[in-house]
Amino acid sequence: MTQQGVRWTADQVLALAPDASSRKAGSKLGAAGPWSEAGRSDEGTVWGLCKGSGSKPYQTVVDIADATGPAYKCSCPSRKFPCKHALGLLLLWAGEDGAVPLGRAPDWAEQWTRGRRQHAEEKRTATAAGSASGDPEAARRRAERRAERITAGAAELEQRLADLLRGGLAAAEREGYGLWEETAARMVDAQAPGLAARVRELGAIPSSGPGWPVRLLEECALLHLLDQGWLHREDLPDGLAATVRSRIGLPGSPDGPPVRDRWLVLAQYDTSDSRLTTRRIWLHGETSGRTPLLLSYGAAGRAPELALPVGLAVEADVSAYPGAGQLRAALGEQFTPPAPASTRPPGISPAEAAARYGRALRDDPWLDSFPVTLGRVIPTPAGDTWQLADADGDLALPLTPQARSRPSLWRLIALSGGAPVTVFGECGHRGFTPLTAWPEETGEAVALC
Repeated sequence: MTQQGVRWTADQVLALAPDASSRKAGSKLGAAGPWSEAGRSDEGTVWGLCKGSGSKPYQTVVDIADATGPAYKCSCPSRKFPCKHALGLLLLWAGEDGAVPLGRAPDWAEQWTRGRRQHAEEKRTATAAGSASGDPEAARRRAERRAERITAGAAELEQRLADLLRGGLAAAEREGYGLWEETAARMVDAQAPGLAARVRELGAIPSSGPGWPVRLLEECALLHLLDQGWLHREDLPDGLAATVRSRIGLPGSPDGPPVRDRWLVLAQYDTSDSRLTTRRIWLHGETSGRTPLLLSYGAAGRAPELALPVGLAVEADVSAYPGAGQLRAALGEQFTPPAPASTRPPGISPAEAAARYGRALRDDPWLDSFPVTLGRVIPTPAGDTWQLADADGDLALPLTPQARSRPSLWRLIALSGGAPVTVFGECGHRGFTPLTAWPEETGEAVALC
């Protein structure tokens, strides 16, 4: 496979940065000055020596053709992935012609690339062998024991919700966050992390502003519905039962047939807490028209391994996870390395976007948002907020509070300049969150997250 026919853009490289400081430091190393012996291979490897503060330059190598996104190795002491030197090397490669010529990789770069690709192949083989040699009976007993613990936890949660409603919602404000943290800990003990996460969210609602009792009641109702779904899962259709298991937090495996397509990367962004960094990557199939979601995880403070910058496209297999209305999928065999693409998904109106979210709720009542691409919309102020107005109609979607607080809102406004744009994002009951935009005329994707 070759990655060298078309270079990435600077924005696509900087989207790999683990944080703002790495992005700034990497940008300073994107020129030829600190680099020597830089080169690239037809197999998708880029390497170079970067002058640092010591006597020996840092050896930096990037495997661009890796199936899960670029992989990096640098002799610097940084614990960030990618480090500023890897970002700088990729910016150099993405920049002017001739800065990173085609050549033969030095031994240190070749050994690392060959070793990691061999390790990846051995890992795939071991995973396949482990799946084939597992003990189904032991797995069944473990699943039954966990289901019993979850059922006990769900029953306890039902009692706590009943006590809250019996005593009145004002009690939630008096007792503070501790009540919910204790309940969440009980759900963790019951091995139901999905319930625990929703319980923790309840703790942030009391005293969160006007209308908080209504919001708390709504979230309690959804939590009660999920509890009841688990307790009566055997009476549910298979698809809905799989969705309940997923929302409870039970692990699943992709079971849908692989769909081979050319997948455009629509958006990539991370969310973090004290324990975990979660990366969400939205794709669009040029032939299938599907919009699957890839999830990748990293320990707190470390970026997940999977990295696919916005605007790239890759031909690959994608397999869906079980569940009614579930969009999560797994990236399978990759047939081409990621490469820049000029295509974009077809856009729909704000009215159709809201209708699609409504239909998705029938399959998954706990769905916070749904991916849609809006066509020909204009960022428009509406009092003290902003909305995306239909350029060809009289309807608009309000932006979520999260989207209004981001500096990228002004980037979207500047990109539009009062003219229609195409915007991909997540549409939900709180409004629309823009993630990527394209100008009306042909142009590159602009990441907004």
